[in-house]
Amino acid sequence: MALRLRQEMQEKLVAEVAEVASEQLKRFEDFVQFKHIFCPLLQILNLRLREAEQQRLREAEHERLRQSDGRERLRNLNTIQEEILQLNQLLEPSTQTRSDPPRQPQLLLHPREPAVLPAVGGGAQDGREFPSVEDMTMSERALHEMRALIRLMQEEVAKAQEKKKKEQDEEEQGRKQVELQAQQEAQKKAVETAKEKAKRKGLQNSAEESTLKWFRELQEAAARCQEALQLLNCPKDAQTKKLKLELQKAASIPVSQISSNSGSQLREIFDKIDKLLSGRGLVSGGKTISTSQHPQGLDFVSYKLAEKFVKQGEEEVASHHEAAFPIAMVAAGVWELHPRVGDLILAHLHKKCPYAVPHYPPMKEGTTVEDYQRILGYRVDDSGVEGQDSFLKRMSGMIRLYAALIQLRWPYGSKQGSAPHGLNHGWRWLAQMLNMEPLADITATLLFDFLEVCGHALMRQYQSQFWKLILLLKEEYFPRIEAVTSSGQMGSVIRLKHFLETSLQSRQIRPPKGQLNSAFWSS
Repeated sequence: MALRLRQEMQEKLVAEVAEVASEQLKRFEDFVQFKHIFCPLLQILNLRLREAEQQRLREAEHERLRQSDGRERLRNLNTIQEEILQLNQLLEPSTQTRSDPPRQPQLLLHPREPAVLPAVGGGAQDGREFPSVEDMTMSERALHEMRALIRLMQEEVAKAQEKKKKEQDEEEQGRKQVELQAQQEAQKKAVETAKEKAKRKGLQNSAEESTLKWFRELQEAAARCQEALQLLNCPKDAQTKKLKLELQKAASIPVSQISSNSGSQLREIFDKIDKLLSGRGLVSGGKTISTSQHPQGLDFVSYKLAEKFVKQGEEEVASHHEAAFPIAMVAAGVWELHPRVGDLILAHLHKKCPYAVPHYPPMKEGTTVEDYQRILGYRVDDSGVEGQDSFLKRMSGMIRLYAALIQLRWPYGSKQGSAPHGLNHGWRWLAQMLNMEPLADITATLLFDFLEVCGHALMRQYQSQFWKLILLLKEEYFPRIEAVTSSGQMGSVIRLKHFLETSLQSRQIRPPKGQLNSAFWSS
């Protein structure tokens, strides 16, 4: 019985398990059938979702680009409106008469609204946030029209100003011509008066014969040097022409770079010039240049160097007085090692500024007024003779350079023997100036410039003899300067008088500004 019951229970359990397995098999079959039906639909749905997401991203990028372009157009339109507003304000004064009431500008920009030209595009008609391309086109067209109008007005104004300037220049030229004639007459009278005074009181009208002989010898030597340079000055082939330009640049560029920035820089410039004059190769513009490349190379470089040194005095020192010392220092060093350059410097200096001899060239028979003005140092061109202020400024620059040159020696030279052109030449210049009848304006100007630069060195060198000379200048020579000076030329006379009085009272002359001290050479 127990076995039977156990067998029945076992059969019942097997039947239940079979039923459960059958149920699960049925569910599995239903699931497989469902999967075969719905998987393609799911794939289609996922594809549609991906397409929708990509479309959304494209629309977002398109909107971002539209917003960016719109903001850019808005900024451009604001810029155009501001420019048109400024142009409109420029036009207002020219179109508005004094009797008309002032008109308000028609173009106003609101800080929170799109800047659209009401008179041009009329704003965005479709309610968009940003201006359209048509709005921009209309605005740019309006801007171009206003620019063209302004340009026409400016051209008219320029023509009117040019015409007015031409008339003023013609008036100025006529006035200068009248002044020049009056000046020439005054100079003739002054020369005649000076001759009469010289006969009565013993002063000369020109430098001593030995000085004039020295002056003529320097000019003749410079003229011979220039004549000998014809082959290089007027080259016939391209190679010689190129070499001439390279030598000229190699000579002039270092001189134009002279400054008081540092002693090492000044020494480097001097070494370049010395190397060039010694016939060694110098790298300039990426090429090696040497005076030995042409038979006349050394003479050409020497001539151009001397010319450039004097030009620096005429221009740079005339504008910046302290520049006299670094330029004169390099010139003195070059002069000591290459004396021919020093003679050419003097020749160029005397030709441009005969008062550095000192020499007051007389007017010879047959000489035109323009040629005589050139001999006196004036610049004369098609527009006429330069003004007196410009002339005095240039002469002052060259005298200051000369006054610095005679008291300097290159600190790295041998220092054996005397300087090639030392303070004794400064004493000779000052003594000869006081032996010659003064000229209006120029004599007082040059005496002041010379003493301000070189007075301290002369005082230390000659001491009591120097003060005797200054006292002679103050008490006997200065009244002669005042006698030939008109009321409109008293500026230089007053400066000289104040300098003399201050120096004699203190028995001291201050060192000039711009001197190169030991700290400079260590920099």
